Amino acid sequence: MKKYLLLLLFTTQCLFAANKDTLQLPPVFKALPLWESVADDCDACGCSASGGSMGFASMLNNNFVGIRYFYQSYQSNDGLYTNSPWHDETFNTVQIWSRIPLTKKIQVSALLPFHFHHRETAAGKQNISGIGDATVLGLYEIYQTTNDSAQFHHKIQLGAGLKIPLGKFDEANNGSVNPSYQLGTGSWDYMLTADYVIKRNRFGLNTMINYNFKTENQKNYRFGNQTNYAATFFYFHETSTFSIVPQLGLAGEIYESNYQYSQKVRNTAGNIVMSKIGFEVGKNKLSLGANAMLPIHQNLNAGRVEAKYRWSVNLNYAL
Repeated sequence: MKKYLLLLLFTTQCLFAANKDTLQLPPVFKALPLWESVADDCDACGCSASGGSMGFASMLNNNFVGIRYFYQSYQSNDGLYTNSPWHDETFNTVQIWSRIPLTKKIQVSALLPFHFHHRETAAGKQNISGIGDATVLGLYEIYQTTNDSAQFHHKIQLGAGLKIPLGKFDEANNGSVNPSYQLGTGSWDYMLTADYVIKRNRFGLNTMINYNFKTENQKNYRFGNQTNYAATFFYFHETSTFSIVPQLGLAGEIYESNYQYSQKVRNTAGNIVMSKIGFEVGKNKLSLGANAMLPIHQNLNAGRVEAKYRWSVNLNYAL
């Protein structure tokens, strides 16, 4: 427990030390319980994407530290004319993330992203890069099946989190077609989450929902509150040398309108539903994961922003 507390303290110090503009385990993974949340949390496009809709936890490791890269592809159109051109936007994030159990029922996730984004506009190409908003999320287990002989096993977790505004917020980007082209929101934001897992033998289903409360930043701009939901089927397979967990599911995101000087900003609300496919494979203390997402239905920024696809890879080390 002492080493976990020290690691959490070190992680927290790293988070607050960042610059800002506005403010021994088993030889294989078979002995590790498959009860990790795959809750999704991400803002539209990229300004403060904490998980890129790729999740907060490993399916193989109860506690870990790792690095993750995720990529998001979009197109935007100013809609001024019927033949207005579509411009490409790419959002890249490298993220240090960790999952630490404080007690038997309480777990904490911490994420620190670095963004480097690119887009094309009528005026030319634009690039921004830098540290993003950090996220700390705590989950409390309110129920878990304890009878090993039960036909179905259940787990329910409730949690709350905080997003720390370490990323730079550029007021000049507010008037663009995609106002989420930022490194951070510039605001302290909060989230509530619920997670439910049902498992039988090696098959399981993870469902989740969370709600993000956004606050106004020092530039009098507030990104709209956001709802995320997901359902993911998984299968746990193990051999004498490695374990693998393939995953398949759906994820959805609902964005409310942004506000500037307490006035609603038009064409900033939207929603999207995506298919998800991925896997995680582990051997000894290392695990490698990958995910991909494709839109099924979307209506972002009154149709002026179109999501193309998302994908991620991660490498974790079990603590």
